[in-house]
Amino acid sequence: MPRITRILIGLAALLVVGVAGSLLIGQALITPVPRTIGPPPASLGARPVRIDSAAGPVSGWFVPGQADKGSVLLLHGVRSDRRQMLPRAQWLKQLGYSVLLIDLPAHGQSPAAHITFGANESKAVDAAVAFLGQQAPGRPAAVIGVSLGAASTVLSASTRQLAAVVLESMYPSLAQAVADRLAIRLGAPGRPLAPLLLWQLPLRLQLSADDLRPIDHLAAIGAPVLIASGSRDRHTPIDEARALYRAAAAPKQFWEVPGAAHVDLYAHDPAAYQRVVGAFLQSRLQP
Repeated sequence: MPRITRILIGLAALLVVGVAGSLLIGQALITPVPRTIGPPPASLGARPVRIDSAAGPVSGWFVPGQADKGSVLLLHGVRSDRRQMLPRAQWLKQLGYSVLLIDLPAHGQSPAAHITFGANESKAVDAAVAFLGQQAPGRPAAVIGVSLGAASTVLSASTRQLAAVVLESMYPSLAQAVADRLAIRLGAPGRPLAPLLLWQLPLRLQLSADDLRPIDHLAAIGAPVLIASGSRDRHTPIDEARALYRAAAAPKQFWEVPGAAHVDLYAHDPAAYQRVVGAFLQSRLQP
């Protein structure tokens, strides 16, 4: 067999392996992560709720607060569920706020066909914000979203109904998020491989990468926004977080969390979190 033929066969084999690998990874990224959550902790004083949304039924816990306080919707990160937000919920309950924790679609006990990186999840955010308006009429509401929860908030249609928005560790776009994660695993050569994953979006989710760019929607939020990110976050580097801040409309606030990677910012430094986020919420959630 001529040498050039062997080289072409080898390249073809590598291409087949690369495409097959990208298809497997792409499927894994959008596969739902259902879990049985169980009852809320007794100390939370919450009741289970099921909210109808355009994305399907949404499961969560609702904690009624004081009549002179606002309400807060808590949204977890990708491949997690409402339990990720329990420490924040306990803290906010102590402050007297009404609190709603939900499982985003395709997570926990909120069924959906796929994880869609904010597109379908944003419809659940709309329904949850409407639910808070029914449960605490006349009271201002805020959202605290982490990563996927933050992106889902920015892509939702309900942000103009909010008095405050806290966005933690949010990616500017899905394309950047994929490139950053490939670079972590493969080094700089991993970034050019991002298109191998992104080309599947129209086929699998009927979406394009341009549909999943939270940074393009920040200026239209219509509510004061606090953008928080760890100084050592490699999944969403601090320069990307600063770009998000520049894209947001005033009033806005930026919190670079010293020493934090792509971790739970509340767990990283509860005292600092309560001081910074608590002051931001207090100034905006007075009925």
